[in-house]
Amino acid sequence: MRMKRYKAQASFELLITLTIGLAILLPIVTIAFIQVSSANSSLSAIEAQQASGKLASIATLVGSEGPPAKQVVQLSVPPGIRYIYLGTPNNSVGHEIIFVISSPSGLSYITSYTPINVTGNLGGITSTGTYLVNVTSYSSCPTYPQVSCVYMSPVV
Repeated sequence: MRMKRYKAQASFELLITLTIGLAILLPIVTIAFIQVSSANSSLSAIEAQQASGKLASIATLVGSEGPPAKQVVQLSVPPGIRYIYLGTPNNSVGHEIIFVISSPSGLSYITSYTPINVTGNLGGITSTGTYLVNVTSYSSCPTYPQVSCVYMSPVV
């Protein structure tokens, strides 16, 4: 009879010890996951800034050469990209390249400026990966014929 009582007491003590251990470990694991998520979001923003800066510098180079200059550039798209706007947020002619990134705190807009008019259609590029992009200088822009621009489109 006494043997069963001690066995039950040992099992109960082990259960209490494991519960306390889990109570201490669970917040540490939660904090670690939050930190990793934050680090991934920051890394995506940095990679998006590099990609938009690369597109802006190539657009400036091709635009300064004038029509019919053309270049194919390899674009690495980081995770979390929702949309890529060229020119303005409604994809008309402008001076910005905007990457929209989803992060835990909401949407972030990563913008690079170019002195050359840019426009195009890279909105379909939303998944992580590497893409080839045509960057072409036009004297009469395909979307707005009154101005010269650099037009960007994915290589199909």
